[in-house]
Amino acid sequence: MSIRTILVSQPEPESNKNPYISLAEKYNLQVDFRPFIHVEGVDKSEFRNQKVNYAEHTAVILTSKTAVDHYFRMAEECRFEVPTEMKYFCISEAVAYYLQKYVTYRKRKIFHGKQTIHDLMDAIKKHKKEVFLLPCSDILRDSIPNALDAEKIEYKKVVLYRTVASDLSDLESVQYDVLVFFSPSGIESLLKNFPDFKQNKTLIAAFGPTTAKAVVDNNLRLDINAPQPQVPSMSLAIEQYIKDAKKGKK
Repeated sequence: MSIRTILVSQPEPESNKNPYISLAEKYNLQVDFRPFIHVEGVDKSEFRNQKVNYAEHTAVILTSKTAVDHYFRMAEECRFEVPTEMKYFCISEAVAYYLQKYVTYRKRKIFHGKQTIHDLMDAIKKHKKEVFLLPCSDILRDSIPNALDAEKIEYKKVVLYRTVASDLSDLESVQYDVLVFFSPSGIESLLKNFPDFKQNKTLIAAFGPTTAKAVVDNNLRLDINAPQPQVPSMSLAIEQYIKDAKKGKK
């Protein structure tokens, strides 16, 4: 089928130099952005119900910028002054640099991996005597606690924020040629907002194996799947679909 309109279920990139804008210009497409999910912080009472004491921990594992924000948000709400000797173990360099929003970077003990918990494990294992806190959302990936458990790391998980479905009622319907998803939560939001949704000719694109599984598990048709060996990004996967369609392969 011919693609003319695409809805990407993420916030619009701040820069015009993004692959979707280039794709739109190259193939004369309408590409809209709309986050299907958003993050809400838990309140202080819910935090306290988890019986977690910040003061008992000497190190914190930060898996995202969102985790950084909510770790310090809750510290402020509980009037806990994060000690200068706190050690920070960040999933990536970008998350580590983001800490500058809250701490004087050069004066802190900050470690980071490349992009996954496994990259970070060497640094964590070197500091096994620390008592780690793992701020996270309600949908933490199993790979993170599994990696910590495998190395017998002493840590406490604390849910500081939740991923919830956004209100999409103003869309009225989702009449786009392609809907692009990046998480199972996005699929859940679609069906929560539009319980009578019928896919029909609408193409569904999914990034990552868990997102693809959520599409299939909800009896929807998976049309575009990334990453693949020849199409490592979603924008490239969509472009490949367009090229194949023009050749009559779709």
